[in-house]
Amino acid sequence: IISYLKRGGARGSWAASHYRWQIRTFWFALLWLLIAMLLIVTVVGAPFGLGLLIALTLWLIYRIARGWLRLLDKRPMYD
Repeated sequence: IISYLKRGGARGSWAASHYRWQIRTFWFALLWLLIAMLLIVTVVGAPFGLGLLIALTLWLIYRIARGWLRLLDKRPMYD
């Protein structure tokens, strides 16, 4: 929610790409989390759901780390 509120003030700056990065990270993570949870509640899909949760966690760590490193350097997310 904060990224949606703040991104308007960052239009045209390097920070705008960071808000877009955060928003996209949130929505994709939510989508894959819901898919993983649906798989976990089924007996057959549980192993796939757990694997998906592990992959999602690693992906989130990557997205957060990459975002922070570029933010500290005051660089846009997309070059």
